Amino acid sequence: MRKPLLLLVAIVLLIGGLLAIKVAQRPPPPQFAPSLTGAAPAAPASAPAPDIARAPGQAALPPFLPAEARHTIALIQAGGPFPHRQDGGVFGNREQRLPPRPRGYYREYTVETPGAGNRGARRIVTGGTPPSGWFYSDDHYDTFRSFDVPPAGSWK
Repeated sequence: MRKPLLLLVAIVLLIGGLLAIKVAQRPPPPQFAPSLTGAAPAAPASAPAPDIARAPGQAALPPFLPAEARHTIALIQAGGPFPHRQDGGVFGNREQRLPPRPRGYYREYTVETPGAGNRGARRIVTGGTPPSGWFYSDDHYDTFRSFDVPPAGSWK
């Protein structure tokens, strides 16, 4: 009698946990992903956003990208090799925070986080082959910001 009761409790806890995850994965309001809604993000009135650090003659990448994103973008454009086995893998877009596309359209890549003992939370997700859509997440896919990448070699 004890085993069936433990099994029932385990099932109830599993279902409750899955429901909690589902509720927690609701898409963010548009203000958290303005680049996906077409709305321009509001800039602080106090000072203009600084451009990402780059050498003279390099094309600009958006200021919200960390410096480590340059290396990741260069690897993507070169086709690898990538430092993490998950890099280049299919991004499922299960929470539908990116525009709907067929499975396999999106690929994910790690943006290194200095001091992190693991892959960290920063990712670039590309869409298409070769990539025509570029998205950055610094919170492990909770929010995304779209950006454009100049042609390979023009910004390195």
